[in-house]
Amino acid sequence: MQGIEELIVAYAHDIDDGLLDGWPAYFTQDGTYTILTRENLADGLPMGIMYCQGRGMMADRIKAMQTANIFEAHTYCHLLGRSQISAGSDGSYAARTNFNIIRTMQDGASEMFAVGKYLDGIEIQDGKPLFKERKVVLESRRVDILLVYPL
Repeated sequence: MQGIEELIVAYAHDIDDGLLDGWPAYFTQDGTYTILTRENLADGLPMGIMYCQGRGMMADRIKAMQTANIFEAHTYCHLLGRSQISAGSDGSYAARTNFNIIRTMQDGASEMFAVGKYLDGIEIQDGKPLFKERKVVLESRRVDILLVYPL
């Protein structure tokens, strides 16, 4: 389970460090990434604010962000709670990790940007844990329109 904790922490550190080209590699080839609100999750509404299915869609999102999207430069700093990890009967794992993300704008202003939890489905492939599914569940339905980077 230490490898799973390392996956979760390395993911956050890479985003915080702006190493977004490697973001899709944290997922299985057909992995999914969804950002949704707590309300949508509770109501069984699967579509959220952002949805990517497969590494190709994730890579396209990063490419568009780097070449086509216009937004104010900013950085994230993830503060992660301790992960709760459980093993499934099929060799997969489930993890829940609470997070706070502080965003710092290029003028130096910092603010609490996102609060929530990661709900992860994790598979081991070639001895390496990868996200099969990552749901980013936001506590608030109020979402800043400057949601460009993966959370």
